[in-house]
Amino acid sequence: MAVDGVNGTTSTTNTNTTNQSDSSKAASKATLNYDSFLKLLVAQLKNQDPTQPMDSAQQMAQLASFSQVEQTIKTNSNLENLLQRTSLSEANAAIGKTVTSDDGKITGVVKEVTLYSDGIIALLDNGKKLPIGPGVTLK
Repeated sequence: MAVDGVNGTTSTTNTNTTNQSDSSKAASKATLNYDSFLKLLVAQLKNQDPTQPMDSAQQMAQLASFSQVEQTIKTNSNLENLLQRTSLSEANAAIGKTVTSDDGKITGVVKEVTLYSDGIIALLDNGKKLPIGPGVTLK
């Protein structure tokens, strides 16, 4: 039996925050998809032919796979939080240390650090900024 799409409106708000992580965006999209799936499932159950009901094994397999996707997204979110905490620890450890760029052209004592989603940028005592990453020496 074919079921047409469930009518529903979803409003999205475009926020311009840098704090919102990719996994939280994915989680919100997955939640919308999961909710949509449940709406379709309920519509199927309401409109199914009583003489030919939906196969319960197939229904459970669909629910299990959506549940697994949702749990994977939650796990990714938890891992991302852990990585952020690790980055904060690394940033904190860099303050007061002498850093040198991989080519040796920029050197100085770290006065403050800024933590971004893709790395750490150190503000040195000489006013220069240096991304802390591979090849940067900390002493």
